[in-house]
Amino acid sequence: MTVIRVLSPTGVDTGERVSVPALPHDLTGRTIGFLDNTKHNFDRLVAEFGSLLRERHGVKAVVHRRKANASTPAAAELIVELAKTCDVVFAGSAD
Repeated sequence: MTVIRVLSPTGVDTGERVSVPALPHDLTGRTIGFLDNTKHNFDRLVAEFGSLLRERHGVKAVVHRRKANASTPAAAELIVELAKTCDVVFAGSAD
């Protein structure tokens, strides 16, 4: 007999709530983070987008971090690092 394990994509609501600060009006001197979900080509998108943000909007630094895979949440340590080092973080996907 073959057993098939089915996972629910809905996740679990922990009940935890966080307040999110407003986005800055200006990116000059800011550090921008990208959370990569490991899909194909996102690293290329981040490299190009990061360059454009530096050139056109005065972004100081770009931080690019990757999750373990596309189907699981980012590790808590990764979220903490991005929160401490970045002014704005984008979560992304590509193909």
